[in-house]
Amino acid sequence: MAQALGEDLVQTSEPQDDSSSLGSDSELSGPGPYRQADRYGFIGGSSLEPGPGHPPADLIRQREMKWVEMTSHWEKTMSRRYKKVKMQCRKGIPSALRARCWPLLCGAQACQKNSPGTYQALAEAPGDPQWMETIGRDLHRQFPLHEMFVSPQGHGQQGLLQVLKAYTLYRPEQGYCQAQGPVAAVLLMHLPPEEAFWCLVQICEVYLPGYYGPQMEAVQLDAEVFMALLRRLLPRIHKHLQQVGVGPLLYLPEWFLCLFARSLPFPTVLRIWDAFLSEGAKVLFRVGLTLVRLALGTAEQRMACPGLLETLGALRAIPPAQLQEEIFMPQVHSVALSEQDLQRELRVQLARLPKSSPGPSPQPQARLPGAQAIFEAQQLAGAQGGAKPEVPRIVIQPPEEPRPPRRKPQTRGKTFHGLLTRAQGPSIEGPSRTHRSSFLDTRF
Repeated sequence: MAQALGEDLVQTSEPQDDSSSLGSDSELSGPGPYRQADRYGFIGGSSLEPGPGHPPADLIRQREMKWVEMTSHWEKTMSRRYKKVKMQCRKGIPSALRARCWPLLCGAQACQKNSPGTYQALAEAPGDPQWMETIGRDLHRQFPLHEMFVSPQGHGQQGLLQVLKAYTLYRPEQGYCQAQGPVAAVLLMHLPPEEAFWCLVQICEVYLPGYYGPQMEAVQLDAEVFMALLRRLLPRIHKHLQQVGVGPLLYLPEWFLCLFARSLPFPTVLRIWDAFLSEGAKVLFRVGLTLVRLALGTAEQRMACPGLLETLGALRAIPPAQLQEEIFMPQVHSVALSEQDLQRELRVQLARLPKSSPGPSPQPQARLPGAQAIFEAQQLAGAQGGAKPEVPRIVIQPPEEPRPPRRKPQTRGKTFHGLLTRAQGPSIEGPSRTHRSSFLDTRF
């Protein structure tokens, strides 16, 4: 299998599938057939019809019904049947239901429900001129061959501008990162702007915290983790990358920051996102390890890459036939990398960071491992928020005038004497005997 794969990879690579995000505005002036959009909205894309490896229509309908049932009782499903959700995500969420499932998986629907009107206020507020100028320069670069983003005045580019501006106002300390553009664009292909905004918030702050900030400290940490995983799982490839001087920061940020939206055929990107929103960041590592193995997995492939440029070219020139979703995704899910393995390696690499490194230290504990952890965290926050203790009222009263201290009367040993004296004398009006007994009990 590996030898056959190597022979396929050393052949002349086929042109990249146009359903990935790359292209130029000049290509839009081609002949009429080229301007036809595929089923994902890409003009001239090759995904006009499902390929031979795609599931039949009857199976897609069955999966749609399963997702409708699961999402109709989402809290019950996540509480008791998350394994089924994970398996269905690995098979791929039906295209007709991604708009319903993605906000539920990442917790964006709960965030939107708990913050009504927040996005509208952010969208209507004026943005920071510095960020607005930077965002405006990047709008036409996001999927220029997609019918939503062709026109500068179209709803795609305008919606993207509003979503990215809203995030800079929502998190002004982080601002805007160029890698957020393709992520937000993919979300807008499936969701209205408000839902896309909250999904972007969850990706930036829950799935990948520290990725899109000014220092991007979490990306550097994950690059070291990726190299450590390569050393353990693919030692020959790791040795080759070290010999030719290809560090992970030369190729990994484009993969991880953009969630592979710029690197793989679009149907495969969607399948990766389905699994990523379900299982968290470990899916990105599994995809990265699979890509490196496909590019440099055989001795012939490594011999054909004697230097840095050839090796980077091999990582970017994997034949599209090997990246089709039904062929590629089973290999991704077969990678022997669990959440426990990832967390263990994160702790090891975090301990190796120099204490005097500039910038804030990464906080991998803020990253939640997928939809189940996010659901449980939101349930816990909702339970704590629903049973808030009553805040005591503090009443300030004016100080009273000082009074002379009262001396407590000495009653011990005198009460019986008074009652006995009364009993021998004439009757007087007063409390009943029952009351006297109570009086004695309270005194002693």
